Amino acid sequence: MAQPPQPDAFSESRLDSDAGAVFVLESKGKWWHAGFHLTTAIVGPTILTLPYAFRGMGWGLGFLCLTVMGCVTFYSYYLMSLVLDHCEKAGRRHIRFRELAADVLAINTGVGIGAILLAGECLQIMYSNLSPNGSLKLYEFIAMVTGVMIVLSQMPSFHSLRHLNFASLVLSLGYTFLVVGACIHAGLSKNAPHRDYSLESKSSSRMFSAFTSISIIAAIFGNGILPEIQATLAPPATGKMVKGLVMCYSIILVTFYSASASGYWAFGNKSNSNILKSLMPDDGPSLAPTMVIGLAVIFVLLQLFAIGLVYSQVAYEIMEKQSADVNQGMFSKRNLIPRLILRTLYVIFCGFMAAMLPFFGDINGVVGAIGFIPLDFILPMLLYNMTYKPSKSSLAYWINLLIIVVFTGVGIMGAFSSMRKLVLDATKFKLFSSDVVD
Repeated sequence: MAQPPQPDAFSESRLDSDAGAVFVLESKGKWWHAGFHLTTAIVGPTILTLPYAFRGMGWGLGFLCLTVMGCVTFYSYYLMSLVLDHCEKAGRRHIRFRELAADVLAINTGVGIGAILLAGECLQIMYSNLSPNGSLKLYEFIAMVTGVMIVLSQMPSFHSLRHLNFASLVLSLGYTFLVVGACIHAGLSKNAPHRDYSLESKSSSRMFSAFTSISIIAAIFGNGILPEIQATLAPPATGKMVKGLVMCYSIILVTFYSASASGYWAFGNKSNSNILKSLMPDDGPSLAPTMVIGLAVIFVLLQLFAIGLVYSQVAYEIMEKQSADVNQGMFSKRNLIPRLILRTLYVIFCGFMAAMLPFFGDINGVVGAIGFIPLDFILPMLLYNMTYKPSKSSLAYWINLLIIVVFTGVGIMGAFSSMRKLVLDATKFKLFSSDVVD
């Protein structure tokens, strides 16, 4: 005899009284809006870190890792969309990662901090080029970025970012093509740096570097807000998310491979954690036309505002669940004033942390190993097996189990390797430093 349906902790009636869900995660989007959001969440300026990740693995392993990570994350996000569709058809529309497994606020806050830090670094790069002996420090540029982010943070809902995220998609293609062209120009110029593709001499060091690089690539592919993005779609969401994923991964195919190949070809194991800094070395002339680099930096800077806004939505949704009154309008004084105060304080916190801890290269690896590998490479397969219960003799069950086992090991090794690099680089860290440590 079939069991009667159990009451769901996150029923539609409960969601309707949740101001965070109603206001921040309003469900009005089309599939292409999901594509815009997904592209902004994944295809960001962190792709400029790919040549830096390659230097720990070399050409062969680097491209293999990039391809495997891309295939597994697409499969992972596809499974997650199926799980969310299944829940919706059963009358339970899960709209947050923490309803499915765990709270991902810390991961998304880390991405928000990184976006502000990179945006500040972009301003610093432009300033250094225009005024080589200028007195402004990195933390001052971070403060400028934080001020702009405070204004933009008042956009009320995730859905309201759809036009901004379309612009973000265009910008990601724009600066990728500019950087690829700049790297090719740098590699062919008379001032081209000596290219060395050799790996570290000690086998143990090579192993640790490889796992750190894998963690960085995992962080680049990572997406900590997939359920929140799917929640912005007008129900029923079935099939819409898959179309959005296809759009997103078409952009990934173009941008990730071209950026990693051109950057690593031009600079080898001297690649910086921000390839723009490799193109504009401190001890020599610019290796590409200033106009090209300047335009790329502007595109990166503009897209970082979109990325910071996208990854802040989880925090905003949590805040408004507690502070807003769903029975009053989104723009009523009762809801507008708390939103203004809380979002401003959150952005100031992210800006302060970015200024105080400018260690992006190392932190990126730690976030990838501890945060994105479990969230994007393990959790969706586990949830799919639990939800659909495929036969233990089926191919899907064993593929999912294999991915879970392999990436659990990769995550453990990546976390150890990334923490090891943090310890080794500890002597370079200075609070409120004007240089980003690689």
